[in-house]
Amino acid sequence: MDVSFVQVALIFVVTFIAAIDQFDFLESLYQPIVTGAIVGAILGDVQTGLVVGGTYQLMTIGNMPIGGAQPPNAVIGGIMAAVFACSLNMDVNVAVAAAIPFALLGQYGVTLFFTLRAPMLESFRAAAVKADTKAITRLTVISECILGLIFAAIVTLFFIGGQAFGNAVVEAIPEWVNTGLSAGGGMMKFVGFAILLKIMMNRDMWGFFFMGFGLALIAVNIPAIAGPALLILTFIGFGIAFWDFQQQTELKGAAFDGGDMSDGI
Repeated sequence: MDVSFVQVALIFVVTFIAAIDQFDFLESLYQPIVTGAIVGAILGDVQTGLVVGGTYQLMTIGNMPIGGAQPPNAVIGGIMAAVFACSLNMDVNVAVAAAIPFALLGQYGVTLFFTLRAPMLESFRAAAVKADTKAITRLTVISECILGLIFAAIVTLFFIGGQAFGNAVVEAIPEWVNTGLSAGGGMMKFVGFAILLKIMMNRDMWGFFFMGFGLALIAVNIPAIAGPALLILTFIGFGIAFWDFQQQTELKGAAFDGGDMSDGI
């Protein structure tokens, strides 16, 4: 696929904004399901971008930084997966697996950013002591630009390199390697969801898990509802969660409404 300068520039801008959003805007613009669709639109294949982004989102859904430890970066990994799938016509699962090394590179990019920003902390402190809001704003903009440029440079360089050598490399990959990457990429979304379940699952939640699993098996085997099965299960899950929230709220309100408790009610 031939790409234009405008497409390269747009990928640069999207990565720049998503990198900053991951740590500061916190508007979820950096999430793979969002960046995948945007990258797909830029490269002329929104559907593939959305599918890749959703697949990568499931893989990273349980990842979170703990202390100074950073997981493989979702910004670079998600964008590169969409780039591979949309511009090199890779299978979705193969593209997701192929993007993992770039996600690890993004992990080092975050560490580099924290290292470069460390000397600026003293300047931030001095500006805060003086209540110099203009200096704090200026330092914040500089640090965010450093973060965005690190991520955008990594993605843009590999995007351009992929267009120059990508097709030849993809064609040279043996079929058995593609099969392995596809299997590995297909497994990753289940691993990501398993990590999330490990974090949030407790004894009270297992009943809902088994109920949802059973409903999913039933839904996907009924042709009439197999397509929108996930959306249907989402509505069911939301309904149960909303009902539980209302019950818990009303019970707590009834317990502390200050009414007459002499009759035991």
